[in-house]
Amino acid sequence: MNVAHLLISQSTLRPRAPAIVERSGRRSRSITFEALDVRSAQSSAMLSARGIGAGDAVLVFVPMSIELYVALIALLRIGAVATFLDPSAGREHISRCCEILPPAGMIAISRAHLLRLTTPALRKIRRSFTVGFPLPGADRWEHLTRHAPFVQITPRASDDGALVTFTSGSTGRPKAAVRSHGFLAAQHAALQPAIDLAPGQVDLATLPIFTLVNLASGVTSVIADADLKRPGSVRPAPVLRQVEQHHVTRTVASPAFLECLLKSPSVVPAMQKLDRVYTGGAPIFPGLMKRLQQALPQAQVVAVYGSTEAEPIAHVAWQDITAQDLAAMFNGRGLLAGHPDPQIDLRIVRATWGQPLANMTCEQLNSITCTEAEPGEIVVTGPHVLRGYLNGEGDSQTKCSVDGTVWHRTGDAGYLDERGRLWLLGRAQAKIVDEHGTLYPFTVECAASQIQGLRLSALVQHQGKRLLVVEADNGASSQLIQQISDTLAWARLHEVRLIRRIPVDKRHNAKIDYAALHRLL
Repeated sequence: MNVAHLLISQSTLRPRAPAIVERSGRRSRSITFEALDVRSAQSSAMLSARGIGAGDAVLVFVPMSIELYVALIALLRIGAVATFLDPSAGREHISRCCEILPPAGMIAISRAHLLRLTTPALRKIRRSFTVGFPLPGADRWEHLTRHAPFVQITPRASDDGALVTFTSGSTGRPKAAVRSHGFLAAQHAALQPAIDLAPGQVDLATLPIFTLVNLASGVTSVIADADLKRPGSVRPAPVLRQVEQHHVTRTVASPAFLECLLKSPSVVPAMQKLDRVYTGGAPIFPGLMKRLQQALPQAQVVAVYGSTEAEPIAHVAWQDITAQDLAAMFNGRGLLAGHPDPQIDLRIVRATWGQPLANMTCEQLNSITCTEAEPGEIVVTGPHVLRGYLNGEGDSQTKCSVDGTVWHRTGDAGYLDERGRLWLLGRAQAKIVDEHGTLYPFTVECAASQIQGLRLSALVQHQGKRLLVVEADNGASSQLIQQISDTLAWARLHEVRLIRRIPVDKRHNAKIDYAALHRLL
């Protein structure tokens, strides 16, 4: 099999329909499904002519754009492995990633090629292509039109690598997450019904992996006119103009991105045609879902829980959250994530994060599985769950085998309620165990999210004390601090401390970066 077949399947079903639309300068440009097929075939011919073939890793430094997906599909067609890493992580990170998986080639925008001046690992790459301005020693990507389409698609095994991304390595050596051809096909099969994709829809695209699912589903992707590396700093006006101009009907975006759009007074008229809004990549507290639903009453607002290794795991629509559910969330029960995806097997197990789980039988797994409402670690398995990392790096901490089936340890704590719905409690390693008992981060942070004027909060154990760090909208008064303490009296906090900004993750600008927060404290 080769997942490229799935990604170009719409070229015969909907050849003239726009596949991708993007903003280029002051104008929009687009490519149809048919043209995407042809240009990716020409690109694969150019790559083959330069000696790139099956199994070769090719480093890609191209932002979300038509060129990115032309290049990605071209690499898949010839059986090469598209490799992505974060260039902003620094020279040492790039060098480590290239050591773990040596690239046979590089496709990059002109600015990214400047990294070769300071990074010896990149200078060793002999086959380079530049997207944009011509550069010495690199072939121009635009020359793909000189090649006849390479229509043959290289057969690949289901387990053969298709796409590789690297972790930041902030806590050690970077890990390479390898998505195989079979994994990507299974992920599409899980995501398509989970986020209700159908041919003819128009999606405001903000996350690269979801654009792949759009392509395979016949959905037009309008790439948001924004710096998608900083979703928490998006300017709403250009994005909302796109939404109106291209009659966008749906979006999948991070909560930080949607928070930015909600700040604009134009959000309601601009997004009145949206009927589906999905958000994930960070905890989605009920306040955001409520504000999205109030601004877009015609749309279904859905929070999706998942991770790089397993997407999706569970989801819940605002319309399915009851008053009783809200009361539970605001009184320390955690964050409702909804029913697990039907294509995934999910368990809550009694385990200690940081300690490996030995290979076990199904009976042994059952013996450590938590009962209803009992908190533990969330573990999952299924066709769209990543089975391991390259060279087994990190597998002992994040994987376990049950009668030969690989299960992924999410590192998240949670429990299942009497209806089989998943509730999230936060990172397993962040729970606090002291003389007052056990306290989980999301029980406090979700409850705190209801307090007016409180923008963000993070529960940590600092110097043996329960500390809630808060970030307020417009500074904080003593009344606000007192209100927080009173509302969360059940949590028996030792201190509520205001700081100017709570550090968050770089990718979604929404998840608390607990390691950075501890350094700050």
